[in-house]
Amino acid sequence: MSTGTGLQWSTRPAAVAALAVGGAVLAVAATVVATDPAGRFLVGFAAVLALATAALALRQRPRLAVLPDATGIAVTRLTGRREYSRPELHRVRLVDYPRLGRRVPMLEIDIRDPHSGTEQLMIFGRWDLGADPRDVYDALAARGLAPDQTPS
Repeated sequence: MSTGTGLQWSTRPAAVAALAVGGAVLAVAATVVATDPAGRFLVGFAAVLALATAALALRQRPRLAVLPDATGIAVTRLTGRREYSRPELHRVRLVDYPRLGRRVPMLEIDIRDPHSGTEQLMIFGRWDLGADPRDVYDALAARGLAPDQTPS
């Protein structure tokens, strides 16, 4: 998704809304439909998980963004937004992970703090980005934010 300040990616609003509606339906089912205590607990627990996941997806928007003038990236987490400059980007690459019998692309970003030398690995999938990770990688690479890497 493109904005005036650059590119940014996050979970699609329709997916978050569908998850919230599903959680609400499960909550109603837990209170109205379920008659046995174990079933009521399980359906209620599923409702809480679905609603919590929707709330977390709303909290972490945009999940990944290119800073103005492509000087680096910004990542939003539960603890807030963190910006990483171009020198901190150690590696940006695509990796295919096996999932449910097929291989799906994930965007891996390795961050290295130039002062302390500490490293951090961030992995983004289609749910996080709301787009194909290959397209996000191409956008980052086109702006020089994928150092010394080619897509795998």
